[in-house]
Amino acid sequence: MDTFEEIQVKGFADEYIDPSLDLFTEIEKLKKEKNAVLLAHYYQENDIQDIADYIGDSLGLSQQAAKTDADIIVFAGVHFMAETAKILSPKKKVLLPDLKAGCSLADSCPPHLFKKFKEQYPDHLVITYVNCTAELKAMSDIVCTSSNAVQIVKSLPPEQEIIFGPDRNLGKYVAKKTGRNLVLWNGACMVHEIFSREKITKLKERYPAAKFIAHPECEDAILEMADYIGSTTGLLNYTSKNAATEFIVATESGILHQMERANPGKKFIPAPPNNTCACNDCPHMRRNTLEKLYLCMKNEQPEIFVPEDIIVKAVKPIERMLEISARLGL
Repeated sequence: MDTFEEIQVKGFADEYIDPSLDLFTEIEKLKKEKNAVLLAHYYQENDIQDIADYIGDSLGLSQQAAKTDADIIVFAGVHFMAETAKILSPKKKVLLPDLKAGCSLADSCPPHLFKKFKEQYPDHLVITYVNCTAELKAMSDIVCTSSNAVQIVKSLPPEQEIIFGPDRNLGKYVAKKTGRNLVLWNGACMVHEIFSREKITKLKERYPAAKFIAHPECEDAILEMADYIGSTTGLLNYTSKNAATEFIVATESGILHQMERANPGKKFIPAPPNNTCACNDCPHMRRNTLEKLYLCMKNEQPEIFVPEDIIVKAVKPIERMLEISARLGL
């Protein structure tokens, strides 16, 4: 007999879907029938973004998961995001269209190794980026996102020593913006590590009037070139407020859909990676499809489970983040 994990991984990928079905209509019906809310990250494919009840970055999605009154939370994102929703709403059913939708950044910080790392700095406060496992959150004092990391660190007493993980690039950016000497875990996001400085330079020459904007998970060499650095929501807002009509965007290309919707007269160019691939899509985010989303809602599987002891520990640093964000008006 298959283990529960094996059943989750298998999911319903082989289930027949009538090709005549209008999946947009069917998904809307299922949302109403099951009192389900669909949360989608900006890095999802366009169709999923278009049918979502809420689209956002990690901070916005966490806030929505915490306050929803739906019975079922369907999370179109990656595994750690669905885990966060379960931690914040443990009595609700949380679904993820594809259980294999993981995260290279979360994978770069195994909890058992981080535990040993943390033990080397017993007097340090632990701040972890939300892009990590539930187990890692349970070892933390405060969770942060790219939207609020700088403000959270600034809000702490200057004498407080800090471990920051798992993203070293975001950590370096936060250290530079705050002047704090952070102890960094050496993790990174595969999407934000592959941008080519040489190719971006050539692209800037081709589009001299374009603003170059980048996510702080990018490497220093890329951030040094940027006209603006910000979270996915920050990048989106910048493109709407700035008078420029052309933007070169260094983050996962899914955000371009919302940028184009908000600014129909502007041009958005994805920053090129340093490999032969012409795109910078996250392969984990793109495991979710409209078909998988429909089957997930229809069958209410795969479901996300987090052990009770982890929930009890992990919810505290997340709630602390939300409290600080609310106090700072973030």
